[in-house]
Amino acid sequence: MGILHNLKAQTASLRRAAFHEGILLIPLAALIASLPRVLRGISCGHDFEFHLISWFETHRAWSQGILYPHWAQSPNWGAGEPRFVFYPPLSWMLGAVLGYLMKWGWVSATYIFLCLTATGLTTRVLARSFLPAANATLAGVLATAAPYALFAAYERAAFSELAAAAMIPLLLLYALRKAGRLFDGRAAPLAALLTLTFAAIWLTNAPAGVMASYLLAFAAIAAVFFQRSWMPVLRAAIAGPIGLGLAALYLIPAAWEQRWIAINQVLDIGMRVQDSWLFARHGGPDMELHDQILRLVSTILVFTAAVALAALALCLKSRKLPAANRSLWMPLALLIPIVVLLQFPVSALLWHLPKMQFLQFPWRWLIVLDVPFVIFLAAVTPLASRRARIWSAIGCTAVILISTAVASTFFHQLCDDEDDVANQVSVFRAGTGVDGIDEYAAVGSDNTLVSSDLPDACLVTDPTRDLGESDSTAGAASVPDWYPEQGSCDQTFTARLWQNEHKLLQIDSDHDGFIVLRLRRYPAWLITVNGQPTETPAAREDGLIAVPVHAGSSTIEVRWTTTPDVVWGRWVSFAALLVLIALWVTLWFAERRRSHQTA
Repeated sequence: MGILHNLKAQTASLRRAAFHEGILLIPLAALIASLPRVLRGISCGHDFEFHLISWFETHRAWSQGILYPHWAQSPNWGAGEPRFVFYPPLSWMLGAVLGYLMKWGWVSATYIFLCLTATGLTTRVLARSFLPAANATLAGVLATAAPYALFAAYERAAFSELAAAAMIPLLLLYALRKAGRLFDGRAAPLAALLTLTFAAIWLTNAPAGVMASYLLAFAAIAAVFFQRSWMPVLRAAIAGPIGLGLAALYLIPAAWEQRWIAINQVLDIGMRVQDSWLFARHGGPDMELHDQILRLVSTILVFTAAVALAALALCLKSRKLPAANRSLWMPLALLIPIVVLLQFPVSALLWHLPKMQFLQFPWRWLIVLDVPFVIFLAAVTPLASRRARIWSAIGCTAVILISTAVASTFFHQLCDDEDDVANQVSVFRAGTGVDGIDEYAAVGSDNTLVSSDLPDACLVTDPTRDLGESDSTAGAASVPDWYPEQGSCDQTFTARLWQNEHKLLQIDSDHDGFIVLRLRRYPAWLITVNGQPTETPAAREDGLIAVPVHAGSSTIEVRWTTTPDVVWGRWVSFAALLVLIALWVTLWFAERRRSHQTA
């Protein structure tokens, strides 16, 4: 009874604290920032279809008993691609979980709401380390409606980046917070929390993981300078390798298997860093849409940086930032000019650092710039008197409503009929498939050559034969289409089993030849014919698998196998987890022993 009473008392205390400090205002602000979804419906931003299909595919894989899927079946008109090998898992798993809890039409809106709320709460935690509770809560409220957050949510539909942005304030907090000695009672928890946060960012969004890596190094160096202690570097030196180790179950396969796909297409024209300097302009119709988006996001960046610098200047002038916590807020201040510098060609040398080119867009650093932007803006806002709080509340409400109106007007992307969620669900269930992602294509193959409406299996005598025909009147971008009357298949077959990572066909062929499967080639596929591993499949330009068969009855089975790099990734993650636990326990016991000796 005593334990239950204490638990009730603690719960009541937390509720009072949440109400008193206004923490509940953060989800309310996030709800307001989500109004465009209510007022105008779903925003079909740049990556909306990609994430939606990923959630569908994860749902289907789980229903087939695959806990960690690797292959997405819908892309390339049902021939599939290995997107889950290369795309971090936490974001598509969260979307799939939400799909179990509600209708698909509400998943994206709920996802955005959760990410904005999480960003507000983590920003408040960071701000609370050196600001009063009211100002810290205001920073969290403003973070839910930061211009770039809404741009990422509605214009880009960059859901994984939005989720990763929620962890950036925690990374900064755990990297910058003071801990006196190695065996200080706070050292072990801080190192562990920093490690877990760093790993979670990598497991959510790869470009954010690259940014987090450099941000961790920056925070450690800055903390050393302002704290006059090597503890932050030691903490980062622990968190970095162990955090990467925890994420190794994704990182090692993604890094090793890049040699099997056309990953360099991710850096095609328009997707390179040098194509997106601040307010850059390019000639030609192919870059017109790119330049239009670049002007918009450049405006957001200039506005964010200008307001952040102005707010910082006012904070310094009015001494709103405590000198005692200088080691916490000064690195945030330094981030403003650093992020701005990265938007200009003068920073080109920095973009040749490892993996920096894979950020594609310099303005992606806005997920970091948003942190000092909202914190310094909240710090300079007067909240000391009741009158000041009333006027500040009115002003903050106006800011959120204006940001929401801007997002609804300029960022929200109306859906075409074919992009509507209900239609996407119908297409997915019909199995007709969608476009593939170019960088996930097998080396030496071309996504544009994959025909739509292919049968599960097609018997041909020439393994390189084109199966579909393009509409000559539709231009070069026309998708080849297959239909039986073309006669490109001597026989067609329907699979007995056609799951994401397991295919089974029973065929009876009229003659020797090749069975072209509606499946893209990938080294992880194990293909057997009548229980025996097949010969090396013939290479096709469209990337489909062509299996040699003899006349008569044959059973073709295709299974996804666990490649050695995947095994290594799992073992490294398991070892990193053991090291983290051992380190925590060691530091904890060492601290207890030291405390007993001093007592």
